[in-house]
Amino acid sequence: MRDITIQPGLVIPARELEVSFARSGGPGGQNVNKVSSKVTLRWAFSQSQVLPLPAAERLRALAANRLSNDGWLQFSSQANRDQPANLQACILKLRQLVLQALVSPKARKATRPTLGSKNRRMDDKAKRGQVKAGRRAAWES
Repeated sequence: MRDITIQPGLVIPARELEVSFARSGGPGGQNVNKVSSKVTLRWAFSQSQVLPLPAAERLRALAANRLSNDGWLQFSSQANRDQPANLQACILKLRQLVLQALVSPKARKATRPTLGSKNRRMDDKAKRGQVKAGRRAAWES
């Protein structure tokens, strides 16, 4: 296994990665019983110092269902008939998830309602109150 470059300046070293192969249940006909084309890629995420702390926390939240109890992030692929294509699919999944975690959320700016929206809300409340008052008058007479 080789290092995985996420973006310039951000590389996951090969020593933090583990790749295993298994027989796939996917397409391949009779070949599926002979060739181990399913790929499982695991990353020792909890021991890694590659990501900045805020991005690591976002990745932990994004990949909660992929994270094992011992801190390994797991990706698998069996969509293709050959190992190299499935390995590339796993690497692509890992890259996309890490890139998504690197994007910091936009800070929300507090805003105030406009004068027009306040007036519309008050007009709607007054109309609704008149409808209800009209119902009361019908029952009281």
